[in-house]
Amino acid sequence: MQPRRIVLLGSTGSIGTQAIDVVDGAPHLFEVVALSAGGGNLELLARQAVHTGAAAVGIATGDPRQLRDLISEAARLAGRQDYRPEIIAGPDASARIAAVEADVVLNGITGSIGLAPTLAALKSGATLALANKESLIVGGALVKAAAREGQIVPVDSEHSAIAQCLRSGAAAEVEKLILTASGGPFRGRTREQLHDVTPKEALDHPTWDMGLMVTTNSATLVNKGLELIEAHLLFDVPLDRIDVVVHPQSVVHSMVQFIDGSVIAQASPPDMRLPIALGLGWPDRVPKAASPCDWTKATSWTFEPLDTAAFPAVDLAKDAAKQGSTFPAVFNAANEEAVMAFHAGRIRFTEIVDTIDAVLSEHSGSSGLTLESVLDAENWARTRAHERLAVSSL
Repeated sequence: MQPRRIVLLGSTGSIGTQAIDVVDGAPHLFEVVALSAGGGNLELLARQAVHTGAAAVGIATGDPRQLRDLISEAARLAGRQDYRPEIIAGPDASARIAAVEADVVLNGITGSIGLAPTLAALKSGATLALANKESLIVGGALVKAAAREGQIVPVDSEHSAIAQCLRSGAAAEVEKLILTASGGPFRGRTREQLHDVTPKEALDHPTWDMGLMVTTNSATLVNKGLELIEAHLLFDVPLDRIDVVVHPQSVVHSMVQFIDGSVIAQASPPDMRLPIALGLGWPDRVPKAASPCDWTKATSWTFEPLDTAAFPAVDLAKDAAKQGSTFPAVFNAANEEAVMAFHAGRIRFTEIVDTIDAVLSEHSGSSGLTLESVLDAENWARTRAHERLAVSSL
């Protein structure tokens, strides 16, 4: 059997680098045929290109001539002077790379800029291993309409867990989905205690090693709000049948409760290589993708309710999803602007979600959902967030 041909979008990020680890561990199952990245780390991208032998490499920003030179040098050091991939540069590079003929496209881009590559991957007919939750959230019905049944495979650990748990029963037997949340670095604090936390503290996640945006979203619980919307769209379960529970150990990645009272949970030590491997290999499992729990050692798992007063982002996301249209796109765009303002020292931590709430309250939605209407709503939300943030001060 031939290895599955893999396209990696966002290859230099956390998901992308771990995906290459998965491919390295199972070369008989996978081969990388194309890579893309934002362009902020051309040296790493060049090394990845030579290492994988990808036929095409894309960058959204940066000098393609510099990338070519870096690839040539990396190829020389690796004894592969004949390696000369096609280089695609420009803001549409990832969408063009996503259209390369392949079996699986892993979208590991962070942010709603992943929407166009998601649509391109779906149009290509490849399986979409989706780690870029924002593209589904902001695209909503637009993305779902572009996908054939079973074409999207979730890579977020929570949604991968749910997909595995759903194998235990029929859709009609599902009572609710239960998303677990680590609680982030500020679990147990009141809203008043969150007022003066610093960007450094917000990036000190107790479990996961992620980028600036995702780690901050985990601290505000915005990430869990986005994941709730994603679960609703992926699994066609109504919003009022999706719960969030805090599980600090991050071993139970999510659960499904069935109509007879049974709850099926997926448990494994926190390691993104497992859901990545499952996304690449779906519906088959990849042997030795990650280490299992060690049942010879005593351990405790705890679960506690989410404090929605201190962390209102989940309820806010649910409200945005209920309104539908471009409201989830506005939620995400306003958050991205507020997060960057927080890390620039311009606003307080609690003002991140306050900004989202304020911008959402001014939004009127769109009469139809198209790529253009989503982009227009995002641009409006970013502009409005900037205007609000410009008058904010510490």
